[in-house]
Amino acid sequence: MGGAYPELVRAEGLIAETLEREETRFRQTLARGLGLLDEATDGLTSGGSLSGETAFKLYDTYGFPLDLTQDALRPRGITVDTAGFDAAMAKQKAEARAAWSGSGEAATETVWFGLRDRVGATEFLGYAEEKAQGAVVALLRDGQEVERLNAGETGAVVLNQTPFYAESGGQVGDHGSMAGDGAKLRVTDVSKKLGDLFVHTVEVTEGSVAVGDELTLEVEHARRSEVRGNHSATHLLHEALRLTLGDHIAQKGSLVAPDRLRFDFSHPKPISDAELSEIERLANAVVWQNDPVVTRVMPVADAMESGARALFGEKYGEEVRVVSMGRAAEGSNKAFSVELCGGTHVASTGEIGPITIVGESGVASGVRRVEALTGEAARLYLESQNARVADLAALLKAPEAEVVARVETLIEERKRLERELADARKKLAMGGGGGGAQDATREVGGVKLFARTVEGVEMKDLKGLVDEAKKSLGSGVAAIVGVTAEGKAGVVVGVTADLTAKFNAVDLVRVASAALGGSGGGGRPDMAQAGGPDGAKAAEALDAVAAKLEAA
Repeated sequence: MGGAYPELVRAEGLIAETLEREETRFRQTLARGLGLLDEATDGLTSGGSLSGETAFKLYDTYGFPLDLTQDALRPRGITVDTAGFDAAMAKQKAEARAAWSGSGEAATETVWFGLRDRVGATEFLGYAEEKAQGAVVALLRDGQEVERLNAGETGAVVLNQTPFYAESGGQVGDHGSMAGDGAKLRVTDVSKKLGDLFVHTVEVTEGSVAVGDELTLEVEHARRSEVRGNHSATHLLHEALRLTLGDHIAQKGSLVAPDRLRFDFSHPKPISDAELSEIERLANAVVWQNDPVVTRVMPVADAMESGARALFGEKYGEEVRVVSMGRAAEGSNKAFSVELCGGTHVASTGEIGPITIVGESGVASGVRRVEALTGEAARLYLESQNARVADLAALLKAPEAEVVARVETLIEERKRLERELADARKKLAMGGGGGGAQDATREVGGVKLFARTVEGVEMKDLKGLVDEAKKSLGSGVAAIVGVTAEGKAGVVVGVTADLTAKFNAVDLVRVASAALGGSGGGGRPDMAQAGGPDGAKAAEALDAVAAKLEAA
């Protein structure tokens, strides 16, 4: 398909890498799912059936498809309760529908079709003007057409022409004011319906406005200027991303607001700090050129021939606006950035001011996002960052240039102290009482049982303590309950390898969890864990394990 879609040829490397990453992720999902499936079917034999609810949890929570669950269990003679799976799926869908309280806007959208046929398209004057006259051709309140809006009311105004930009292409709608014969309106948003009908969301602050009135329209200049700067910056960042990361870069979405911008694009992995620094440097180099931003209207075929970048899959009319910015290199006649764009832009790149990237993240598989500030917002951000560094330097009593090194040293020192503290707590937990581990060991039903309650030990460390106890026993069962500062409890039970045929750690941990007010528990026959809300019943939990051993 490369002949029809040249983007595919340019993105060959990205496509291959994306396919490989998807395959790797699926293999990871498969491995994780098989492990969970083994745990879920522990104890099931040929002829048994896995509950539909469990199969649905594997699918919904861990991404393990039902057909793979069935394939994995078929050789073991285990079936899946598909009716239960379907019921769990239907229940989830019903809950999702109940949780969504639709806005009801779909029903009101039909009004725009008749209105567009009757009044025609809105003429946009905002590329050249921020102040103009316009005639009211329609008014709406609560989605219904009205003849008049009065003071204190909010509604929508449709005009024959407007300087207000309507939200589209990621650029937010303009704010501003309207005024007529004794009427004043505040414009809080502008949207576009059916492609060319501009709808102004307004609040009438004085007087009233009626269909047919002539109004003076004025865009909020400062806000429009900030939006223009951020929009132009997205074009520079787009090209800087392509030059730094490769030709596969393609826009996947954007937000151009007065206070910030974000730009989503195709890329399979996180961007390094060095790459971000280069992207920022390239974009700012064009800002410093302070060359005029050139806008031309031309047939779409001519625009493509000129090298203008278009959004893949986007539909364009017969004529398009082509926005060119900067020079590709000093003394070069080739523009740095050439894109098809219907938004508003600065007159020259210097008006953008400094561009500062403040964030980079993943938003979907194969899609990354950069967030940035420009102009005064960028300056204030950098000023606040400098102030933070100065504050850190003062706290550390170190020169600003040495702050990072000093913090790294403190972090390493903290990690060392935490390790030492954890080791000390483990030793105290295992050696508490005069006889140490021997004091916690007794014989139950002919089996040695190590049973102890510990406090001040991280729940993640309980397994390590149980492993140590098993080693000291040689043959036996170890059960440790850890009580948190909040009074909750975690319990881990371990069974030495020679006894797993007779005692299952999962069964033992479940009775302990029940005594703690919990339910369930999971793991392997030789090691299992669970929890409960009532740490005060730690002794009862250990007694429950002992009783289970005695009964066996």
